[in-house]
Formats: sequence, C-alpha cells, structure tokens
Amino acid sequence: MIVVLGSVKVQASKLQDALALAQEHVLRSRTEYGCIEHGVSQDCETPTRLVFVERWESMQSLQAHFVVPASRSFAKALAGLAAEPPTMALYEASQITPSGKSAA
Repeated sequence: MIVVLGSVKVQASKLQDALALAQEHVLRSRTEYGCIEHGVSQDCETPTRLVFVERWESMQSLQAHFVVPASRSFAKALAGLAAEPPTMALYEASQITPSGKSAA
C-alpha cells in the first residue's frame, strides 16, 4: 500500500476556493481504481493549511492517478492559490494490527 501525505498553505483570501477545489478533487479521486482512502482536512492550528491523506493499493494506481487530466488540473489550480509551495511525501506501508486484536 502507498500512503501519501501532502499539505499546502493557501492564501487566506483564497481559502474557500481552495477548500471547494480540494473537496471536488477528493470526491473524484475516491472513484479511481486502486484508491483506498483520499481525504482533505483543514489544520486546526493553521486554518489556511490543507492536509491531504491518501492510501492507494499500489504505486501503479497512484501513478495512474497522477496522470489523470483532472488531477493535473487540480494540482495546477491549487498551486495558483498557494501562499507557499505544496509538500508531498510518499510511503510504502503495510497495515498491522495491535497485539491480541484481529484486523477488521
């Protein structure tokens, strides 16, 4: 599984536009093949910072997501609303369960 953690600090005057754009992207991305989870949240300490958390079945499904025209358009549009350059980190992970508990 691939985990993506991303964030972007947007211009305060563009926050509502960024939130709407991000929500549209998240909802669309959730329908893509290989998407396990895709979400966006507003940082409670820095409300102009949006945090993205994604889980993908494989690197191939994530790479396919990156070349979807709507994903590319989203990235370009969000960068135009940013106060600072966005950040993104990718991790290869496997799910583990706490000792004594079954995976659900």
